[in-house]
Amino acid sequence: MNVRRFRALHEKGVPLAVIARECGCDWRTVKKYLAADADPVPPAAPPRSGTQPRLLTPLVPVVEAWLRADIALKGTVVHERLVAEHGFAGSYQRVKMLLAELRPRLAAELAERDENPLAGLHRRFEIVPGGQAQVDWGDEGDLLAHVGVPHVYSFHMVLSYSRDPFCCFTTSMDLATFFDCHRRAFAHFGGVPGSIVYDRTKTVVRRHVAPGVAVPLHPQAAAFAEHYGFVIDVLAAYRPTGKGRVERQVNIVRQHVLAGRTFASLTEIDAAFAAWLPLRRALTHRTHGQVIADRAAVDRGALGPLPAIPYLVADRHLRRVGKDCLVSFEASLYSVPATLVRPGQRVEIRAGTDTVAIHALDVDGGKALTVHPRARAKGAWVVDQAHWDGLPDGRGRATTLEVPPPASPATAAQEPAVAPSPLDTLLASAPAVTVTARPLADYEAAAGLTSTAPAASLGASR
Repeated sequence: MNVRRFRALHEKGVPLAVIARECGCDWRTVKKYLAADADPVPPAAPPRSGTQPRLLTPLVPVVEAWLRADIALKGTVVHERLVAEHGFAGSYQRVKMLLAELRPRLAAELAERDENPLAGLHRRFEIVPGGQAQVDWGDEGDLLAHVGVPHVYSFHMVLSYSRDPFCCFTTSMDLATFFDCHRRAFAHFGGVPGSIVYDRTKTVVRRHVAPGVAVPLHPQAAAFAEHYGFVIDVLAAYRPTGKGRVERQVNIVRQHVLAGRTFASLTEIDAAFAAWLPLRRALTHRTHGQVIADRAAVDRGALGPLPAIPYLVADRHLRRVGKDCLVSFEASLYSVPATLVRPGQRVEIRAGTDTVAIHALDVDGGKALTVHPRARAKGAWVVDQAHWDGLPDGRGRATTLEVPPPASPATAAQEPAVAPSPLDTLLASAPAVTVTARPLADYEAAAGLTSTAPAASLGASR
């Protein structure tokens, strides 16, 4: 294009050599591009597509296998695995371009072979007032680590018809704490819903089973539900959409109650939720289009009644008694009465929310041995000193630098006579035996080690 600028000068008679010097090229090149039949556009270079081998070409089958296993696998993950497992030296951009080619084709192949064309879709359901509640845990991490509480969890229950929420905070997710939170939620709502939806948590499900098989419930969970009169509804595995109401509520509480705040105790966090709850209940819910508090009045009115006597759930475990009359539970030690146990005896721990009761097994009568307040931190010693009564305590030991005086005859006479043992009586009745001392030469002769044997001497001594 630089040469073509001089076409007008060349037509006016400017020599090719002058133009070549201006352009910095050979005069033959100037002649070629200024000729009358020259191509009006610059010459195009031949395409390089396919001339250079791609670094990803030998790894395409690997990437295809990963995408068939998970079609939504991220490009950053694919690039990371290729670098770590296959020594790929290319850029992430090349991986991104390859995925743009492979995903549509593989997605179409997987759709043709998919036996469930409805995958990814779910049925929407609506609940009658008082018919259902949903329960979930939230992991709030080290929210109180600065005051010595290593971990905090949030318990959530939401009435499905109105989305009326309840939340409380704990330091444990064990069986006793889980159902104690249920009792607090029932008291907050003023009744019991007809059914409660759960994940397959170990406090509700005894063990996991294959899809389509009846889920075995935890005995304590089944007894608790029977006492309060609700039905346990366990979701299928990996089905969070089945309890989306409470899943959403967990995030709402984090954003509106916990975010940007510091607390000194669980009581302060519970108070913060209680202060925020009227604001939440005053809102118009986007799904049902009504004020949450107004719809909750209908929802709460349809709840079942609370039983007169609460059901206290105890988490039961078997432990062994140590030689020091201590039982280990949750990395803490609890004492048991020394007069009621023996070393290595198996006992039953019945852990409640605030207490730990230690019982003998049914084979030993099943009686309660002791009850302790539950330790709030690992490594604690919860010991009743009276449980060690009767065990040696070392008070009789003493040391001195003076030698005690010998006992006087009068003192010895005052000491009570001790009856002789059977061995002493046997030795006293045995006849006296006289032992003769001989030189060693006599024994050597008797053994044949010398030529002369003192027969007379041996006979006389015999």
